Amino acid sequence: MTGMKVKEVAELIGVSIRTLHHYDQIGLLTPKETTDSGYRLYSDENLEQLQQILFFKELDFSLKEIKEIINSPSFNRREALLLQKKMLIEKRNRVDKMIETIDKSIKHIKGEISMTNKERFEGIHFKHNLYEQEARKRWGDQPVDEVNIRLKNMTDDEQKDLSDKWTAMFNTFALLINQSPKSPEVQTAIKEWFDFLNENFGEYSFDAFYGLGQLYIEDTRFTKNIDQYGEGLAKLMSDAIKFFIDSQKKG
Repeated sequence: MTGMKVKEVAELIGVSIRTLHHYDQIGLLTPKETTDSGYRLYSDENLEQLQQILFFKELDFSLKEIKEIINSPSFNRREALLLQKKMLIEKRNRVDKMIETIDKSIKHIKGEISMTNKERFEGIHFKHNLYEQEARKRWGDQPVDEVNIRLKNMTDDEQKDLSDKWTAMFNTFALLINQSPKSPEVQTAIKEWFDFLNENFGEYSFDAFYGLGQLYIEDTRFTKNIDQYGEGLAKLMSDAIKFFIDSQKKG
C-alpha cells in the first residue's frame, strides 16, 4: 500500500491529527486505505479533497455545507476551484480596503490627515439587505422596521456573522447552478434559505417567499445582485422557490 499517514498529512498542512480524525468520523474525509497494522493512509485523491475542504473553510463554509457540496453528484473540482479563486479574490479586495482604512485611521490619529465619517468605514459594510424600499412597498412598514431594529441591536460580530452566513449561502447556490431547480440538492438549499430569512429578517409566509422569488427575476436590482455569484443564479433560485412553495402547499 502507498499513501500518507495521518501524522504526515497533519504536519504537511498544519492541522491537528484530531481534526483529521474528526473529518473521518463525520464522513467528510475518509482515508482511502488502512494497513494491516491499522494505520490509515491518505491517497492523492484524499489530498485533493482535503485541499477543497480547506479552501471552503477559509471562505467560511460550515463542515456540514462542505460535506453536502463535495458529496453532491454534480460536484466538479475544476468548477469549484474557479469559484473559490473568484471568492478569495473578492475577500482579498475587501481585506485590502480595510487595511487601507486602518492605515488612514492611524495617520488621522497622528494628525497627518483628516478623515471624513464616510472614509472611517470604507471596506466595512453590512451590505446585504432585502432592498428596503421594495420590501416596504410589498409588505408594509412594520416588518421592515422590525428587521432594522433587530440589525441595529446586533453587535459588530453578530452582524459580521450574519453577513458571512448570507454570503456562504449564495456561494452554495452558485455551486448548484447547473442543477435542476427541482433537484434534492437545490431544494435543500432553498429550504435553508427560507429558514434563514425567517430566522433573521422577520416572518416570511409562503406567499411572501414566492413574491421574493419573483423579484429575483422581475427586478433588475435583485437579478444583478444575485447573478454576481453566478450567471443565471437568480433564475435558478426563482424557479426553485416556486417549486418549493408548490410542493409545500400540496403537502
